[in-house]
Amino acid sequence: MASKNKKQSGEVLIPDKLYFRIGEVARLCRLPAYVLRFWETEFPQLKPSKSSTGQRMYRRRDVETVVLIKKLLYEDGFTIAGARQLLRSENRPSKTQNPLLFARRPSRDGLRQVRQGLKEILGMLSTRR
Repeated sequence: MASKNKKQSGEVLIPDKLYFRIGEVARLCRLPAYVLRFWETEFPQLKPSKSSTGQRMYRRRDVETVVLIKKLLYEDGFTIAGARQLLRSENRPSKTQNPLLFARRPSRDGLRQVRQGLKEILGMLSTRR
């Protein structure tokens, strides 16, 4: 089972591949292909690329999005508009960022230790030549 990963919902095993054709995604997710094509028009997050022959090529992220959309619509009872709004809000970066924690002042002992460590590394590198 090293080549397959389990999805959060526990029901879909997504093979470890780069691309999936629409028929593969339909079988994996137990959905008709026309539903996937419809969802592409309703959910901007779902954008499979197309091959030179026009075949839809879903990436792993696309398949995971399909699984999530299916869960939201069929299990959680969301409407398409509600699921679209939820996905949009989840993908939006947070406007508030946690502050970075820095030490107020580096201690002299800490700087000495760093300097000593760097000197030791420099010594090891210079003896290898």
